[in-house]
Amino acid sequence: MAAASSPFRIVHAVCSHDCPDSCAVLVTVDESGRAVKVEGDPSQPVTQGFLCGKVAKYLDRVYAPDRILYPMKRRAGVAKGPLKRGSEHEVFERISWEEALGAIATRLQEISDTYGPESILPYSYAGTMGVLGYGSMDRRFFHRLGGSQLERTICSVAGGVAWDLVYGKKLGTPTEDFKLAKLIVAWGGNIHGNNIHLWPMVEQARRNGARLIVIDPYRTRTAALADWHIAIRPGTDVALALGMMHVILREGLEDRAYIAAMTHGIERLTERVREYTPERVAVWTGMTPGEVEQLAREYATTRPAALRLNYGVQRCENGGAAVQAIAMLPALTGAWSHRGGGGQLSTSGAFKWNKAELERPDLALDSPLGRQARVVNMSTLGWALTEMGKRAEDGPPVHALFVYNSNPGAIAPNQNAVRRGLMRPDLFTVVHEQFFTDTTDYADYVLPATTFLEHTDIQGAYGHYFVQMSNQAIEPPGEARSNVWLFSQLAQWMGFTEDCFRDTPEQMIRQVLGIGLDGHSTNPGMEHITFEDLEEQGHIPLSFHRDPEAQPFMPYTSGPLSTPTGRVEFYSEVLAAQGLDAMPAFKPPVESRWSEDAKRYPLEFLGRKADNYMNSTFANLDGHRRMEARTSQRLEMHPSDAEARGIADGDAVRVWNDRGTLTLKALVNGSVPQGVVAGHLDWAKMHPEGVNQNVLTSERLTDMGAAPTFYSALVEVAKV
Repeated sequence: MAAASSPFRIVHAVCSHDCPDSCAVLVTVDESGRAVKVEGDPSQPVTQGFLCGKVAKYLDRVYAPDRILYPMKRRAGVAKGPLKRGSEHEVFERISWEEALGAIATRLQEISDTYGPESILPYSYAGTMGVLGYGSMDRRFFHRLGGSQLERTICSVAGGVAWDLVYGKKLGTPTEDFKLAKLIVAWGGNIHGNNIHLWPMVEQARRNGARLIVIDPYRTRTAALADWHIAIRPGTDVALALGMMHVILREGLEDRAYIAAMTHGIERLTERVREYTPERVAVWTGMTPGEVEQLAREYATTRPAALRLNYGVQRCENGGAAVQAIAMLPALTGAWSHRGGGGQLSTSGAFKWNKAELERPDLALDSPLGRQARVVNMSTLGWALTEMGKRAEDGPPVHALFVYNSNPGAIAPNQNAVRRGLMRPDLFTVVHEQFFTDTTDYADYVLPATTFLEHTDIQGAYGHYFVQMSNQAIEPPGEARSNVWLFSQLAQWMGFTEDCFRDTPEQMIRQVLGIGLDGHSTNPGMEHITFEDLEEQGHIPLSFHRDPEAQPFMPYTSGPLSTPTGRVEFYSEVLAAQGLDAMPAFKPPVESRWSEDAKRYPLEFLGRKADNYMNSTFANLDGHRRMEARTSQRLEMHPSDAEARGIADGDAVRVWNDRGTLTLKALVNGSVPQGVVAGHLDWAKMHPEGVNQNVLTSERLTDMGAAPTFYSALVEVAKV
């Protein structure tokens, strides 16, 4: 802390953006109450005193001149539709919070009375990963209202379901232990771009002799720094993993002791992978048979070997099977038995929050429905807004949309269908936001939201094992308000009398921690944590990670596990009970080079993430846009694909399929394999045509988890 005489104070906060690192942030605040510096907390073992390039410039976001500071409503007679950046104040006018809350509550009640409460749909995701901001008072509100429940599938569900089929719970090698590995395989993981606090561990491992292999169709920052970049074709990850297992079992490189002690179904797996010869796998992946064999042998014979699997793998039609197959590799080789080995997709399964007390699903029984409401998949928003209700079994059409923590106008697949729905004059839309986004263009009311510096929250992580408190560092600018405040107030305007709608953030944090009579958490793994200690210290490790040197955490090395058999399941008893294929198999995506559609649309499109944005967050900030200038609004192409179409670097090109079209500039740089093109996510309003890459993506869902298939899309490209 700063000295008593200092005009500055330092506040511990936590970056709440959708990243595995969940960084501990020290915010320096001057005597006027203005934040003047943000930096990583050096005492947090994963943050290690530095921030990513995105959040290091976070005060540009907090104090941006175009930030929304007051409640706004659409001016009378102004139709909904895409807006140019900076034109929003011609469309929206400032109102008071009292007017906004009163009007919104009245309209929601009218819609509920007329069409039923299920005609009201919330839409949110991980604009904040803080436990309260992500889902607390809002869940209480929509349960009590009887509004439709949202199935939040947009990011990680397919991979999460698949990992749980194999291991029962999402745990992984501690980030800090990757430095002990002798081989690190980043599979669909751009560590240097969006998991930057793992990178020092990778570098330390490499200084000690480790190799880094990257498996990714795109030449990411991480791939460019790798010892070996394997640029496989999109959607073929499951084939490669099965091919590796074929080689490992054929050559006797598996860990028989670990398999006998900890796994289920090895005989069936052995039979399954027999057909996945290196020769067949090479045809699908674009590798040579020798490369498949080399990869399998190096992975199986190096100790420790750590696998960093990320969610890009599961955004193909066969993404669930891909994660299921890849997840089996460290069990087949016994990599979990060696400290620094194993793997990580997500550590989120370690955080056992008291969600029932926080979200109060029991309130649905007091709603006009008297039951739990229907569930709507956020990945099919276009369908929900344009088609839902045409069949009796769907329930009522959506007549009100309440958006927070998300920007569906930019990030939802099949953008043209989403827009048709958002432009409906009968759709009442409220958006709680920090900036005028692609989604606010269609809003009836826009409400100002806080950043993580401006409210109190608690947070776990999906890339480490620390519970963290994010203390409010500054007062919200203008009249910005948190999610907790907004839904608490709205509940009271709607006449909900339950005491839980008046809970403070501190009360809610105590509830989600399950604080008992002795002041300690009752949540598994958090029994040593008190609210007061967390508030003072800022970050506290889960119980099994308190002394990693004396007692290192090595998951999946003893049982029973949370699977039906209590073991790592090569053969999934859950899938078998559902009458489904219990083991992964390679099925080429419907939208891939092997499909009939490839005759019309021969190029596979990768709608990748920008290195300097967080999904669509930060894309409106000029400093971040300058960092992305090289690839912004560019279509990256392989030289042979460009030459075949008469396209040179810098040419304007049209990219299209049956769903939509957009114009970009060609960037012929060899960053993708032949037959693949790539462009990164941007705001539609930043594009001259007012669209982004999601005009090309479909609402087809993954094989597991009903998640989006952003990376299974076929297109054609021509010079303009």
